Amino acid sequence: MTQNEISKAGFETRAIHAGYDPDPTTGAVIPPIYATSTYKQDGVGGLRGGYEYSRSANPTRTALEGALASVEEGERGFVFASGLAGEDTLVRSTCRPGDHVVLPDDAYGGTYRLFDKVEQAWGVEHTPAAVSDVDAVRAAIRPGRTKLVWLETPTNPLLNIGDIEALAAVAHDAGALLVVDNTFASPYLQQPLTLGADVVVHSTTKYVGGHSDVVGGALVVRDHELAEQVAFHQNAIGAVPGPFDCFLTHRGLKTLGVRMDRHCDNAERVVEFLTGHPAVTQVIYPGLPEHPGHVVASRQMKRYGGMVSFRVAGGVEQALAVCERASVFTLGESLGGVESLIEHPGRMTHASVAGTELEVPDDLVRLSVGIETADDLLADLDRALGPR
Repeated sequence: MTQNEISKAGFETRAIHAGYDPDPTTGAVIPPIYATSTYKQDGVGGLRGGYEYSRSANPTRTALEGALASVEEGERGFVFASGLAGEDTLVRSTCRPGDHVVLPDDAYGGTYRLFDKVEQAWGVEHTPAAVSDVDAVRAAIRPGRTKLVWLETPTNPLLNIGDIEALAAVAHDAGALLVVDNTFASPYLQQPLTLGADVVVHSTTKYVGGHSDVVGGALVVRDHELAEQVAFHQNAIGAVPGPFDCFLTHRGLKTLGVRMDRHCDNAERVVEFLTGHPAVTQVIYPGLPEHPGHVVASRQMKRYGGMVSFRVAGGVEQALAVCERASVFTLGESLGGVESLIEHPGRMTHASVAGTELEVPDDLVRLSVGIETADDLLADLDRALGPR
């Protein structure tokens, strides 16, 4: 298949084949790890394939960026040393001191810290708003100053849902860009650019990489002019991943579809179990009909994902005990790997927002449901929750 033919193929085909053709010399079907910092030039300024220095471009990285652009149905993809490195590069590409950004009022703690402690010191202000409330987002916009409307859907860790199409219209009416952090959904379950978003953000550490063995981030954009701005800042700032990181991330992307189906299957079993447990006061999952964002999620997502949050009757003490007693669910930060993880957001991933309007409930437990045998996951949660 040619790359043009691949671009019109199904998701799994694009995830495996987009961005790279078998090597014309050896026939290698997987992009090699180009462990080189510089490239021989054919005369002064005569670059082979546009490569001169691996901060600017590396063939292993190029293959990953092309594949990510394809699965997100974007104009161009860019990868970074972490998700936050990508976020900061995007802000530097699109904002200047005095500008303003609308953030989710339950954003990932690292994103909030970036805006609150780093971008604000640079002169970029922010206002939190509920992503599930289109009018609240509209009201938070400062006409003439808001450059980005930032959306997570589902959000981390409360799994709120934002209507991408509606919020894109609100942002564009104000002359702003809609940025969607698509980490929780993954490109397999949701393609925000097809719904009107301008930029997709990923922590590729999570579902895209999928094996908890590499840290990375990505931006995918749908506009050529914006792509040129991001490309300049990616090179100028230089927060890029090495070729081995790109190789691992690209390897993970190839199996994203089959993994996400299993993540979703297992999450649905976990939700069913938790919903009937007397120690659980609330299960938060977009796939539940009573979830306030269920209708919107059903419209814009293929399935509802592998992330589940729940609250317990015994308050913070029980929440901490559940995290400590679990064994198949590993106590740890991050998410999206093949192994199941459990954490207490208030003390772990979201400790940086304690005391702010983004503070999360202290009786909340967050699960990243992996792809283990579902019955083992349910038995582990049953033990961790204690006697019925």
